[in-house]
Amino acid sequence: MAEINRIVSKQNGPPPISFVSSVRCRSVFDEGSFLLDPPPGSPFPISDIHYRPTNPTRPAHLLQNQELAASQKSHRRGRVARRGQTPACVARLATSPAAPYPHPVSSIPVNQQVAELTRGCEGVFSEKDLANRLEFAAKNKKPLRAKLGMDPTAPDIHLGHAVVLRKLRQFQDLGHVAVLIIGDFTARIGDPSGRSKTRPVLTPEQVDINAATYLTQAGKVLDTRPGKLEVRRNSEWLGTMAFADVLKLAGQMTLQQMTKREDFATRLADETPIGLHELMYPLMQGWDSVNIHSDVELGGTDQTFNNLVGRDLQLAAGQPPQIVMVMPILVGLDGTQKMSKSYGNYVGVNDAPKDMFGKLMSIPDALMANYYTLLTETPAEDITLLCDGKQTHPREAKARLARTIVAQFYDPATAQAESDLFDRVFRDGGLRDDIPAVQVPPGEIAVAALLKTAGLASSTSEARRLIEGGGVSINEEKIADPQARIDPKKGMLIRVGKRKAVRIE
Repeated sequence: MAEINRIVSKQNGPPPISFVSSVRCRSVFDEGSFLLDPPPGSPFPISDIHYRPTNPTRPAHLLQNQELAASQKSHRRGRVARRGQTPACVARLATSPAAPYPHPVSSIPVNQQVAELTRGCEGVFSEKDLANRLEFAAKNKKPLRAKLGMDPTAPDIHLGHAVVLRKLRQFQDLGHVAVLIIGDFTARIGDPSGRSKTRPVLTPEQVDINAATYLTQAGKVLDTRPGKLEVRRNSEWLGTMAFADVLKLAGQMTLQQMTKREDFATRLADETPIGLHELMYPLMQGWDSVNIHSDVELGGTDQTFNNLVGRDLQLAAGQPPQIVMVMPILVGLDGTQKMSKSYGNYVGVNDAPKDMFGKLMSIPDALMANYYTLLTETPAEDITLLCDGKQTHPREAKARLARTIVAQFYDPATAQAESDLFDRVFRDGGLRDDIPAVQVPPGEIAVAALLKTAGLASSTSEARRLIEGGGVSINEEKIADPQARIDPKKGMLIRVGKRKAVRIE
């Protein structure tokens, strides 16, 4: 039996709330967490809301917020809210089951935790609030809920996504719960952040196909052990809203507030159409925070507006506002555009070790410090040394970066093997052990046609140019005649330049 003695009055905020007055509730721990939310701006501590669970080994999940831990003197139990005042408290059942948290919250000094968590951040709203929340979590042995939302608009996750996933993992390593929101509902609208035009609308079937791979890929970065990771689809709450609920949610922001957003303001100035559904996206993302009771939300710099909307909606819902931590957008391999599959400048978390290592070795030297900071745990002083061309050769610094990142997604032995093979091919002019094998039709064939068939040239005319340039050899014998013909044999080595080669199967 859980007993709550509190007199409350109905508030005008948007969430559906069951209001109670001196209510005795039966145990709810087998059905869901019992959440007790302080009102917006309340100075009242969580401890002032009294409850007595029947089973003390399965305590109710209480929202923690050090900012609310003020003296109880200003609050008298049982006070009825006057007209126009915020109600004393609200109570509601959560949809996720309560369970004892099996992983202890870190006892590392809070200032060290803050330094680790804010490393590489573009902005934190605010560091003081983060420190207070971490201190409260450690003191009360209650983990924070750190949220990251990902819309499955494409099937692949790359290192740009890994930047925020790694930050989420840091919260897990410090004993907190990662809440990964699969935006299966918001993906049907498409995030307008940084967009100069409306995104095409995805079908539910397309979203499901993309979402199917997300957890597996995110699991290469996150700790997926029970109690460490909570995965939710936002269709759970967004897909069940009535139109009246949508209008009530829309009433939480004004058009003037929404059009202050840079991308909307730019599109208005350019007279580029903005769909009304796009204006709902920040509200939908913010509503995710309300529904999962987020303590911290992570996102890229393009998500700052959306994340801050979540704080406002939480306050309106009577919840302590989440801390917002904004990470920089990772620049792609070209050194100019943000990392994106559509730009072809990405490293996928599912890339083979060979491809991952080779791509990372191709980044401009100027990006190394950024990649070291955002994608590794390398100490800042070591990064300074590695990225100083006078103290460390850029190629060696880049090779160490590539080994470190490949080891994260595979293992150190694989990373070292790829590094050795890369040196053999690109430094020493040798060949990899895993040269691809190709099949070709039996019988005599023109060398130029053979190069095209083997995938070493895009056309026979290109193949002839390669031969004329002296870059083609067969079994290490250079071919000089662009009209030459050969009879391919099994095991024959065909090589173009120093780095491209195949064997006849």
